[in-house]
Amino acid sequence: MSSRQRIGEQVRTARKHLSQTQKQMAETTGIHKSTLSEIENGRFTGSLDILERYLDAVGLQLTATEKVHRFPDWDELDELFGEE
Repeated sequence: MSSRQRIGEQVRTARKHLSQTQKQMAETTGIHKSTLSEIENGRFTGSLDILERYLDAVGLQLTATEKVHRFPDWDELDELFGEE
């Protein structure tokens, strides 16, 4: 799962924990509802300022961590290079 998807899931969970809809969060943050949806669904490629405003509104913060590299296991290799 990509980092954007993981961030989106965390944001969605935090918003729901606050019992807020995307529409309510759009009114609170001034960020369009469709942009909030893109963030929550891991498809947001906009400005860091917008992402940080939304994270702040739901009580989260953006942090940078060292990237972890791993080799795929055999099942993943079969999926990647299967003859379908």
